[in-house]
Formats: sequence, C-alpha cells, structure tokens
Amino acid sequence: MANHRSSVFSMKQQFIKLFLSLATIKGVFGNCYTSIFSFGDSLTDTGNDYFTDPTVQCLFPPYGESYFHYPTGRCSNGRLVLDFTAQTLRLPLIKPYLVFENGSTVTSIQGVNFAVVGATALDAAFFFERGLDVSTNDSLSVQLDWFKKILQSLCNTSSECNEIFGSSLFFMEIGGNDYNIPFSMYRSIEEILTFVPLVIKAIASAINELIELGAVILMVPGNLPIGCSAAYLTSYETADTDQYDPETGCLNWLNKFSEYHNDQLQKELSRIQALHPHTNIIYADVYNSSMRFYRNPSQFYWRSTHSMLWRGRPIQLQHISEMW
Repeated sequence: MANHRSSVFSMKQQFIKLFLSLATIKGVFGNCYTSIFSFGDSLTDTGNDYFTDPTVQCLFPPYGESYFHYPTGRCSNGRLVLDFTAQTLRLPLIKPYLVFENGSTVTSIQGVNFAVVGATALDAAFFFERGLDVSTNDSLSVQLDWFKKILQSLCNTSSECNEIFGSSLFFMEIGGNDYNIPFSMYRSIEEILTFVPLVIKAIASAINELIELGAVILMVPGNLPIGCSAAYLTSYETADTDQYDPETGCLNWLNKFSEYHNDQLQKELSRIQALHPHTNIIYADVYNSSMRFYRNPSQFYWRSTHSMLWRGRPIQLQHISEMW
C-alpha cells in the first residue's frame, strides 16, 4: 500500500512538471508577473479547506510529507501546480483567501488563492435541486465574490487595478467535481452530459467577469482523463473488456466524456478570446499531458523510501497557521 500511494504521489509531481512544460511552450512564463490569482478546487487549494472544513482528509498525514513535512491543507504529498507555477515565476507560495478573511492583514499582495477542496463551477443549489450532495458551498461564483470583496485591499482606482491585474496570472482550474459528484452516485451518463454546457457557461461567465475587472492573462486547464482514475476504475469495474483501452487499461467511455468537456471548453475559450483580443487565454491540456503516464507508466514510476507511519496521527494545526 505504501509503495502504491507513493507512486501515485510521484505521478502527480511528474504531471505537474509536464503541465509546467506545456505552459512554458504556450508562452505563459515569457512575461514578468507580479501576482497570481487562483480559482478552483482541491487541485489548487493551498489551505482554504482549513477554514471551511477542519475535518477534510487533506488536513491530516500523510499529506504534505514530501515537501512541507506536515499537512498544509493541500491535497497532495507536496506542492501543487499552483505552487510550482508561483516558484517558476519567482513569487512566494500563494496564500489562501480565508487567511485574510480570518484576521491576517493584506499588505503587499503577490497573489491570492480562492480555491476550495470540493468546489464546483455550478452553485451548490444546482446539485441540491437534483438530490446530489456537495462537500462545500464555495462554488466558483462564491470564489469570484471573494475576489471582488478583496479588491479594495488590492487597488483604489480602476487604473491602479488595471496595472496590477495586467501583470497578474489568473488561474482557473475547476469543473471536475461537477461531474465527480453525479458519477459517484451512479447517475446516468445521459443526465451528466446535460451538465456540461452549464459547467462551461459558469466557467465562461467567471472569465468574462474577470476580464471586465482587468484580467489580461488567464490559464484554464481542461479535465483529466477520469477513465484512468483508480476511483473510477474501481467504481465502474466491468467484465466487459471491450470497454477498456487495451493500451492503458482506462475506461473508454469515461475518457470520451472528459474529451467532450474539454472540446466544449476549448470552443468557448476561443469564442471569448475572439471577443477580447487584448487578452491572452491559455488552455492547459492536462488531459493529454497526463495520458503520458498511463501510456508509459514505467517511465514515471518511483518507489518511495519513506514509510507511511504518519497515517492516523493527529494533525498539529499550528503548522498550518505558521506556514501562512
């Protein structure tokens, strides 16, 4: 079990490196950035979950063991894509928004992270109306409200805001949980397909609003190949071998769903880009980047020498607050 978990953690780190390589190719890091503003879910949350749900699993060991050496609220053994992005841009690790909401003073801003574990692009009411439970109410619209709330601490005039946001990278990674929730409750693929245009619309609406507020450069990752996820492979295991990709062992129909979401997202991003030619909207193709692992797993396998003795040990919460 320890080796399996460690290889999964290593895969996430390798994926991050590939993601950054992709971003560099796209020209994201060719400019000088002064700050990062991030919206998303557990793939980018750097600690907001500490304030929203102190029982969330990511707040307990072994999370954080390989870099910070204790849990930080990140759902990873170490850094996230957002952390590597900040370090590549020579910026400090981005603080979670709720640190400021809970008493920390906003002084020199080099970025704020609004992402929350379990967050969705669609509002929680959408899921409740359909008998689906969400783990957090902090959807994309809520995160956008947080951003607008902190604006007065960032800049006083529109020209000042434009100057700050013109040299900022806006990172929006969200939408996966909008599908994870119904898939985990075995809702039909026909029903879940109807969510896609609504999810895309919610993401597009947030992007348009950020552009109106002064955002110039935005990075928007697509969805991962969920048909390769261990959780989905377990939940939707079948004796029908025709449903699996013979090369990767992934479930074809689930990956086709991810591809459909990504195709629709790219079309919408292209439409927004055409409407706002002064902006630079980058689609991050995390689907094809991560597929490299499943096609050639031996190239990325890493056996950890660390034990998993932290499992079950009570968290020392002071570590989290000290980090911020």
